Amino acid sequence: LSICGKLCYAIGGVPNQVAGSAAAVFLQIYLLDIAHITPFHASLVLFVGKASGAVTDPVAGFFISKSRWTKIGRLMPWMLACTPFTIVSYFFMWYLPPFVLGRVAWYLTFYCLFQALSTLFQVPYSALTMFLSTDQKERDSATAYRMTMEALGTLIGAALQGQIVASAHFSHHCTVNHPVNTTDSWHDTPSFPDPSDPLSHQVIYMIAAGVIGGVYLLGIVILFLGVKEKDDPYALSSDRAIPFCKGLGLTMKHGPYVKLTASFLLISTAVQQSNFVLFCTHAADLRNHFQYLVVIILVTAVSIPFWQKFLQRFGKKCAACGISWMIPFAVMLVTIPNLILAYFVAFVSGLSIAASLLLPWSMLPDVVDNFRLQNPHGKGHETIFYSSYVFFTKMSAGIGLGISAAGLEFTGYKPGICRQSTDVILALKILIGVVPGILILVGLFILLFYPITEESREETKLALEVLR
Repeated sequence: LSICGKLCYAIGGVPNQVAGSAAAVFLQIYLLDIAHITPFHASLVLFVGKASGAVTDPVAGFFISKSRWTKIGRLMPWMLACTPFTIVSYFFMWYLPPFVLGRVAWYLTFYCLFQALSTLFQVPYSALTMFLSTDQKERDSATAYRMTMEALGTLIGAALQGQIVASAHFSHHCTVNHPVNTTDSWHDTPSFPDPSDPLSHQVIYMIAAGVIGGVYLLGIVILFLGVKEKDDPYALSSDRAIPFCKGLGLTMKHGPYVKLTASFLLISTAVQQSNFVLFCTHAADLRNHFQYLVVIILVTAVSIPFWQKFLQRFGKKCAACGISWMIPFAVMLVTIPNLILAYFVAFVSGLSIAASLLLPWSMLPDVVDNFRLQNPHGKGHETIFYSSYVFFTKMSAGIGLGISAAGLEFTGYKPGICRQSTDVILALKILIGVVPGILILVGLFILLFYPITEESREETKLALEVLR
């Protein structure tokens, strides 16, 4: 693989990460403080949207596995076809409709559409890794390029959205130093932007959505022009594709895949940053710094090349220990909400997030190779592995978002006021400090039993070369 080819492949995944990052960090606070939706309805939108994207994964895997080879490949047509519709659904996801009663249905519809369409892109795009090269090192290198650019895309999405829409969440009323959690805090004047000023919400969010839509177009053009998809290099002409349902059953029984998936489902749920903006705004008096803290996290998350070098030298399972670095510092931030400490926590969290982004996508091709060795006369299983992994990842993310938003509803979160109740602040501290730490530790414990080592990878590589 040429460097240019790896770069073009990596750039193709940037738009989904830009849009996904903007939504992950800002959609919850947008629904609560701009669209004036209750926490319960916000949790409904977030959970059902993520669930719709998750349900689309096996459906996409089913139809893609039955797709025929074309002049531009088997996976590329899917990515080309869904991109225009993804842009439209993303744009309307940030639109503030003039009516009030149907807003929940509006955001639910377009968030579900966006999640489903982005899935139709992500499944073939991630599976494309297996059709770039037969060499494990080349695939690992392409994966490192991809995850570095996706981390950069995540940074661009959150930073771009944060800088454009920060003014919509800033209120001079909330900059007055009231004592925290006073008994009259519920009677503060709501800090909503003036509804009569369209710049405070609709125009600002439309500008951000339009810019990210342009990133989508640029990314798909570069991917199409710069990447050549290869057919299955191991399959014989007599081999038949594994039926989707049978392949899914075999996948769920494959030990390395089950352990890898269970581990990183917990870890990926832990490193979500959806509550970080709310924590900075309401629990740590950092409402004027949250966009800079998010940028620090995501700039540090671009340290994927460092982790790629680390895992090449010390192994992939050893590199997973870096994910745990964020735990003690997150606990410190919760107990000692200090500005300097917050920036340091953001830096360390970015390093941990970088490791959690790279490792599962670097280890999944090894699992697919291991499965291929055990099932040498079947083909088409790659999309089954990737679609089911994305399915479980999205389901866990949706459950995490839904539980956190429902927790805020239960503790009495009130949109728009400057000071939340003590119960809400406690809930935010638990969601930022305690819950991620427990999930990461359990996930790393499961990963200890992951059976594919560096030695077994080499053995699998040699055996597949003989097979090929």
